[in-house]
This record gives sequence, structure tokens and C-alpha cells, in this order.
Amino acid sequence: MTEPGTVLITGPTRNLGRHAVLAMAGRPEGRRPDLLLVGRAGRDLTAVAEEARALGASVHEIGCDLAKLADVRAAAATARGLLADGVVRPLRALVANAGTMSADTRQASPDGYELTFAVNYLAHAQLIADLLDSFTAPARVVLVGSNTYHANFWRKLLHVPPAEWADPVSLARPATGEEAPGMTASGVAYSNAKLAILYYAHELQRRAAAGLGVAVFEPGWMPGTALGRGAPPALQAISRALGRIPGVSTPQRSGPLLAAMALDDKWAHLRDGAFVIKTKPVGVQPVAHDRDRERRLWEATTELLARATTSR
Repeated sequence: MTEPGTVLITGPTRNLGRHAVLAMAGRPEGRRPDLLLVGRAGRDLTAVAEEARALGASVHEIGCDLAKLADVRAAAATARGLLADGVVRPLRALVANAGTMSADTRQASPDGYELTFAVNYLAHAQLIADLLDSFTAPARVVLVGSNTYHANFWRKLLHVPPAEWADPVSLARPATGEEAPGMTASGVAYSNAKLAILYYAHELQRRAAAGLGVAVFEPGWMPGTALGRGAPPALQAISRALGRIPGVSTPQRSGPLLAAMALDDKWAHLRDGAFVIKTKPVGVQPVAHDRDRERRLWEATTELLARATTSR
């Protein structure tokens, strides 16, 4: 068994991330990692850190607003310092869990990028780029993805829009106009960000060191979580009701599965952006494998991140 080392996880304060943190913290001695919790500073981050410590874990909180790329770069620098000083054990896994779906695609991040794309994709691309040299092999990057990038029967029935891919620079640009784009546009932006994560995972594996495996975890449909907190109240109420249907995924069930992806020997072989739905590796749709789009996304990401750095 590989020594568990340290796991860095974003979005640790609620729902999927919180339950993944507690599942990792609750592991027996010898299988329990040190934890770096990267999330918005405040009561929720403090609370989950205290819960994890009560279970026996060594925990460090790193306050970070993922909508702000300067915050992300500062969080990565803090993590590098803790690793270099031996305060925590070697970095073995990074779990890119945090996500949001902005109710208005005109809303821009502090760096000027469409908020859903900025938080779900660009923030994690920045964080991973800044920490690539800090991993100790064998190591893993686990990105939280979603099947919403393509349409199927149930998504059509529930009016969940698939991705509408465009050049990444365009995807990063907030919508314009006086009239709010509406929830369909928000859903498309979310699906585009999740498709970007799949493209990024494939390209990251090509460029990463041999000892780093890249995989994507789909927790299953979890209606009623904080992801849709920007949605109209009526839609949020419907989502909460759907979340009580037996068999529907919940953070309590999927959180430990995400923890397992980061730590268990069972998943140590995963590479190349392997896509796992809860406990089952599955193939992605043909649209999610496109070398030209993947290369272009990498180039555009470098451009967008550099632009944010020079504009500060």
C-alpha cells in the first residue's frame, strides 16, 4: 500500500467535498492522509477542519476564493511552503472538487471571466499548474466531472442542456446584454465547463510526469446540493424534493467514493483522464475525446491565466 501522504482538496466545506474530507479523516491510522483544505475562509472551513481533526487527521486550512486567480496562486504558494518545510507529508493527491453554476452568465469573476468557467475550470487549472512540481510519485489528480456535457433521455426530459463548445477564450467571456440569459444559458455554461475538465484531463496526462495519474470522478446526480444555490427558489425546492428519492446520489454516499478515488490502491492504475461514475469506470462520448480541442484548450488556458496575472 502506498503511504497516504497529503491530499489537497478544494471545496471542502459542503456536500460532496465535506463528506470526502470526513471520509479521509476517519480512516485508520496508517491509511489516513494529512489534509490541505482549500476553500473560502470562514466559519464553514473552520468547522470542517475541526471535525476532521476530531477524527484524528492532521489538517491545515488554506483560505481561498476560487473565483479570484490571485487567491488561487496564493493558496498554491502556501501549500508549497507547507510541503517544502515538512509540515505535512508528501503530496500524493489533489482533488479538484469545488464547483458552481452561476445563475447569470453575464456575471464575471474578479479577473473578468464568466464565473462558472472561472471557478469550475480555470481556478483548478491554475492550482494544478502551480503544484505540478510538488507531487511525490506515485500521485493522483482527481477532477470532479459531470455527464451533463452530452444529452441523453433523462437530461432531455429534465431540460438539462448539453455543452455547446466554442473556442475557450469565448467560453471564458461573460455574456452581454441587458436581459438575463436565463437558466438554459447557465446550464450550457456548466456543461461547457465540465467538458473542458475532460479535455483538460486528457491533455494534462500527456504533459504530466510519469508518476502522476489523472482521472475524472462523476458523483452521480445530486439534486438539492449547494451547486444550484443561484437558481430560482422554486427550482431549488424541486431539486431538494428530488434529492429525497431513494437511490438518487447524495453527498453522504458519493463523498466517501471520491475519497477512495484519491487514496485507494484499487484506483491507483487510473490514468489518461479515466472517467469513473461513482464506482464504475466508463467510456466517455466521442465528443469528449478531441486532440485538437484539447491542445487548443491548453493553449487558451495558458493565455487566460497569464492575462489574469498581468492585469493585476
